[in-house]
Amino acid sequence: MSTPVDSDSDLAGRLVEFVGALRSKGVPAGTSETVDAAAVMEVLGLDRRELLREGLASALVRRGGQRDVFDMTFDLYFPAGTGATQAVLDSDTVGLDDLRDLLAMALADDDSRALEQVAEIAVDLLGQVGEGGGSTGGWSAYQTLERLRPQTLLVQAMEARGGGQGQRQGLQSATPQVTDRLERDEVRRNIDRFRAMVASEARRRTAEQRGREVVTRHAVRSSSDRIDFLSANRQQLEELRTTVRPLSRKLATRLAARRRRAQRGRIDIRRTLRRSMSTGGVPMKPAFARPHPVRPELVLMCDVSGSVSGFSGFTMLLVQALSDQFSKVRVFAFVNAMDEVTDIVKDTSGDLGPRISQEARITKWHTSSDYGEAFGDFAELFMNAVGPRTSVLILGDARNNNQDPNLGALHTIGQHARRVFWLNPEHHMRWGLGDSIAPVYADVVEMHECCNVDQLSRFITRLLPV
Repeated sequence: MSTPVDSDSDLAGRLVEFVGALRSKGVPAGTSETVDAAAVMEVLGLDRRELLREGLASALVRRGGQRDVFDMTFDLYFPAGTGATQAVLDSDTVGLDDLRDLLAMALADDDSRALEQVAEIAVDLLGQVGEGGGSTGGWSAYQTLERLRPQTLLVQAMEARGGGQGQRQGLQSATPQVTDRLERDEVRRNIDRFRAMVASEARRRTAEQRGREVVTRHAVRSSSDRIDFLSANRQQLEELRTTVRPLSRKLATRLAARRRRAQRGRIDIRRTLRRSMSTGGVPMKPAFARPHPVRPELVLMCDVSGSVSGFSGFTMLLVQALSDQFSKVRVFAFVNAMDEVTDIVKDTSGDLGPRISQEARITKWHTSSDYGEAFGDFAELFMNAVGPRTSVLILGDARNNNQDPNLGALHTIGQHARRVFWLNPEHHMRWGLGDSIAPVYADVVEMHECCNVDQLSRFITRLLPV
């Protein structure tokens, strides 16, 4: 594998492209960060790649949840080399069974370098798709792992360990059951590391053939605050939930700053004019009316059906973490029947979704979403939760399965509340398509696109009444 050598101008252009790719994935690296990164490269040079990686990360990564994005993009724009590796060139006679044996030995020995070499060989041997020299070709991590099936090598790797020196040093005092469980966990972690190595190698080889920009666009995931709620998988939703507490502290600080600014009050015209008499009628020093700060009440109405449940669940947890910023928070959930789930949300033990499904009455005679029926239930049973200090947040995609939208009930809720906002996790380009009646509801209440954590955070800190 040859090592890429760039001139100073090419290297500067590569850095600018790299920063642009990071921005496209939600890492807010601007001009000042780019200048800092260039200074880091000048000081560290290119001889020690991992040191360069850490130096650029310190200059360009500013938020949590962005390091994985940085690492994947760095490997594309500053690869260790180009073309097939030496391990691939030396493996002409290696077959699938031999490769599985090599992988089992590397997993058993906890050998990072061996795992990396096996990943390189596996991608070259098993992962090529399309025409070798065509613009549609490349290497697939999914195809490689499907053919190699590393998850089935756990037992073989454990047997390889058992045939060695027995229990590992440092675990001699542990019981055999504990030792066995710990070693199994270590092998599983090595399998996960191997999967990541295969994915990285497949991206590198494909980028050489199809271009870094194309691979960055399609194979590098966005930062956690740019992940769409509706397309997030279970693992990504779990990662988002771990950010609730840190995010809530950040948003609480911003809300408190807005509240301090709002406490100045409005200009008192009469007192300002009276003061201006001493300056010839020119109002040099405005007088403000005394504010009457009152923390608002908040009511959430959350659609918990289908893929929308991930968005609703995350927002419920975030608002509950921000509850100190409001005088009262009440949470309601629905599919086609509305029920209060405030106590369930307050209890952080257990998974929120299954508990709401089991303990709350959120469906009637069918299980399809029906916003009109749910709004009717709220107007009939829970209007005491809404008052002149209450802001109502409705969370859902407004896909009503061709049922009656019940705009009258929504009008009633809006008349009793201070403000009503609708947060829609679908992109606005899809509003009104299929069974979506988002434009119909948007004529009644203020509707906002809220596809990811970044948009949700901006709504809370800029628009939510304080």
